[in-house]
Amino acid sequence: MRRSNECERLPMTSAEELLEFVQACPSMFHTAAEIRRRLEGAGFAYLPESASWDVRPGGRYVTVRNNSSVVAFKVGERCTDPAGLRFMLEASHSDSPTFKIKAVPGLDGPENYGRLSVEAYGGAIDYTWFDRPLGVAGRVMVRDGSRVESRLVATAEPAAVIPSLAHHLQRGVNEGFAPNRAIDLCPLFSQKGADGEEEVSASRAFLELVAREAGTSADRILGYDLYLVNLQEPCVWGPAGEFVSAPKLDDLMCAFASLKAFISSENGSAVTVYCCFDNEEVGSGTKQGAKSTLLADALQRLSAFLGASAEDYRRALARSMLVSCDNAQAVHPVHPEKYDAENRCLLNGGLVVKEAANQHYCTDAFSRAVFAAILDDAGVPHQVFANRSDMPGGSTLGNLSNIQASMHAVDVGCPQLAMHSSYETAGALDVDFAIRALSAFYATDLRIEGADAAELA
Repeated sequence: MRRSNECERLPMTSAEELLEFVQACPSMFHTAAEIRRRLEGAGFAYLPESASWDVRPGGRYVTVRNNSSVVAFKVGERCTDPAGLRFMLEASHSDSPTFKIKAVPGLDGPENYGRLSVEAYGGAIDYTWFDRPLGVAGRVMVRDGSRVESRLVATAEPAAVIPSLAHHLQRGVNEGFAPNRAIDLCPLFSQKGADGEEEVSASRAFLELVAREAGTSADRILGYDLYLVNLQEPCVWGPAGEFVSAPKLDDLMCAFASLKAFISSENGSAVTVYCCFDNEEVGSGTKQGAKSTLLADALQRLSAFLGASAEDYRRALARSMLVSCDNAQAVHPVHPEKYDAENRCLLNGGLVVKEAANQHYCTDAFSRAVFAAILDDAGVPHQVFANRSDMPGGSTLGNLSNIQASMHAVDVGCPQLAMHSSYETAGALDVDFAIRALSAFYATDLRIEGADAAELA
């Protein structure tokens, strides 16, 4: 993150804090570890899923699944009556589109080149990965005697590059370019014999690199989940510092803003919950995704410790509300025609409430009204988004998490450009707007009366 010497003596802005968070989170496993580190630093007790829990009013707790998804909760001091239990939740996701390195990682040739064999993870904009410094990050499973343990790995220096074919060899490249993922997207990694040493295969060279990063030897690596990472430095830029650009803003921007709001806010009347799920970019249908039992398991377990019966838990869900936080498509400066003429959002205009007739977003009239009323009372700007009626648009994790734990829900996000690019852009002011908006939600004593009315206090 670029800052002048003068800026280094000043308090960090919310946008600069976001960029530090992004740099600490090169993979979904690093994101979960960084979130847990911040929560434990704020006094949250770690509750392993495999251990017995002890949850009490006034307590702060965090649990993790697969080392890539996090659920944390604060139990309000006044949550002593199981019959009046309710939850205030926000959910984001830890993953972003990238390329996963295969189990046999190397491709030898042509000539003495070594490349990496990769497969697309999520809906990446492929051409944005060309000619950039690429690192490798994720987790490695290491054998240590009778023990198999997970270790985080992230190369600080570039380890690969996906080189473009010269213009002279593809004269029509600027008229259209559709790279083949099995051919064009496999990054250059090594060159045999370049250092005068014994020639080794690309697979062996890669495993030795990973072993050094993991503090082990290549023969002790039993498996890994490793991904390409764009190492281009994030920055705040613009004449007034109005823009922020970085890898993985979708969805680390929302994960960061909701985490800041969650830690700093207080609500003695409800259980406030923070969720950051893995695998949203590939459909969430994993044991740690939004479709999984992770959230429902955590809510049911904590409810039981608060004395709630199965009936009390179901009544609590009916009184609860989820804010699904995933970034939104801001109007592009060159292609405004791609957006609905009225239902569109701009950078630095505030958090966006997203809605779709096909129900890819979980917003409805009730959840929109409640959330808008909370933000209006807090004096925080907000915007709306809906796709053009002839474009299907995307989806996110709100409805998916409701499969296991059904409740009122609204889909929101920070506006951004270049979504699913390896390097994305958003508004610097929107970081603070999002923190303020989500803090206001967490702090509201929200009392929902079915789908007809809600009391805000």
